[in-house]
Amino acid sequence: MDLTPRQQKLIFAAIVLAIAALGVYLVLPSALGSRRPPAADTPAPTPTAPVATPTTTPSALPPAQPSAVPTPAPTSSSSVNIFQWLPFTQSDLASAASVVTKFAAYYDTFSYTDSATAYTARMSGLITTQFAATLQAGYGTYGVAKQRSQNKEVSSATAAINQLRSFGPSSMIFVVTINQKTNVAGQSPTSQQWAVTVVRTGTSWLASSIQPASAGNA
Repeated sequence: MDLTPRQQKLIFAAIVLAIAALGVYLVLPSALGSRRPPAADTPAPTPTAPVATPTTTPSALPPAQPSAVPTPAPTSSSSVNIFQWLPFTQSDLASAASVVTKFAAYYDTFSYTDSATAYTARMSGLITTQFAATLQAGYGTYGVAKQRSQNKEVSSATAAINQLRSFGPSSMIFVVTINQKTNVAGQSPTSQQWAVTVVRTGTSWLASSIQPASAGNA
């Protein structure tokens, strides 16, 4: 059967509407799905600080303690007795020093009126017999004695020990300064160093020699 133009248009419109309906049916679910509200964000878990696990490193280890070494106890200076190393006692040293000081002072103490015997008599108990004879001979020398007499010379002296120069088991040599004053006009006080040797004689110490300190004593 032939359709009229009007009928053909109606049928064509119906076909277009059917195709459009089918397209809406197919497209609408996808469109609705894309418009679904997003799900609420789940809060991310708060990170926690990792618990540090103590570790022992070589630098953290306590230093190795050295094995204990015994330390000698310090010796007090007051407990040291140097005389245990010397060939004489403290009493010997004091006695010898006393002899030297007294003898040295008498050595330059005299008066023009003194005889050689009187001069050495003051030193009795301080000098050996041999040394006494040597001193008498020197004091009584003609030229020296005559000059003292002419100048009417009177001398006085003091002595002080400077050092113990050397020592042995039975002898010591001291350096001593003798300060001398005389009544001679124009003569100033003098100060000179001498080396005096003392020797042990029994339990005593006696002077046996005197020489200028620069010459020394043997």
